[in-house]
Amino acid sequence: MGDVLSQSEIDNLLAALTAGDFDMEQMKGEEEKSVKDYNFKRPTKFSKEHLRTLEIIFEHYGRLVSTNLPVYLRKNVQVSVATSETVTFSEFTNALSNPVILGIIDFEPLNGSIILDLQTNLGYAMLDRMLGGDGVPLAKNRDFSEIELVIIQKILIMMTQLLREPWKNVVDLNPTLSRLETNPQFAQIIAPNDMIAIVTLNMKVGDVEGYMNVCLPFFTLESVMDKLNTKYWFSTVQESKDERYEEFIESMIRRTDIPVKAVLGKSVINVSDFMTLQVGDCIRLDTKVDQDMEIYVGNIKKFTALPGADKDCYAVRITSVLREEEQ
Repeated sequence: MGDVLSQSEIDNLLAALTAGDFDMEQMKGEEEKSVKDYNFKRPTKFSKEHLRTLEIIFEHYGRLVSTNLPVYLRKNVQVSVATSETVTFSEFTNALSNPVILGIIDFEPLNGSIILDLQTNLGYAMLDRMLGGDGVPLAKNRDFSEIELVIIQKILIMMTQLLREPWKNVVDLNPTLSRLETNPQFAQIIAPNDMIAIVTLNMKVGDVEGYMNVCLPFFTLESVMDKLNTKYWFSTVQESKDERYEEFIESMIRRTDIPVKAVLGKSVINVSDFMTLQVGDCIRLDTKVDQDMEIYVGNIKKFTALPGADKDCYAVRITSVLREEEQ
């Protein structure tokens, strides 16, 4: 209901119109605010901010998959977030082909499950690579055999476990692969009209490129929706970067083992001389007895030192530290 004008306000308005302060033609030409229809069958439960936070989570997840999956495939893998959108579950299932690779994942401790939808050409390429091939997909899709399903299931289990770390700022997950389905009719985890968020990942295995869709029902994420906003997300990330975290990283680096080698000198000999070497033979080096040795930390020349002994072990005594510009 519009605002009701008092008599004094009406008099002032009429006086302004009489004085020419208001242009009636201009007021008539102004367009009314557009009204957007609201579809109650498709309620907007995921905002753009929620979708953006999900993209951030799965960007992290994509980096983990790119690092861990090559261990199994022995081939370069690239994963990146392509798009994110909100649709009904029926629209998602109707777009699936048959056969399809669907991993149903229990999203404990949250209620419900999520779905990993791996494009079949990627599945065939992974199978070919795991069984000793070059990682080439099939020219024509066919049903998966029992042995192939076992191999794909192992890959999906690994990809399921990688979900823990990207979600740790939202909830401490314990995801488990409930089952693997190749028929979309057997993957009805929620009602057809329920809303879901789909995050599409672009995956490239060698020269084979395809998509992996992550289906996230609102019913599953409802209890943590308040945490799926950028303000909460970045505040959580900022809190993790405290001084104790830096001290922890520093202590881990200090306990890291690194190789250190002392080089007495170098020499070049031909193969025939090398083949005739015997015990007692001398090899002339390019250094003198009283000259400092070069000490390498990893592959970087870092110190110079003099040779010596410490009890029953060979040792060196550091004489200088080489700076970066001196190396």
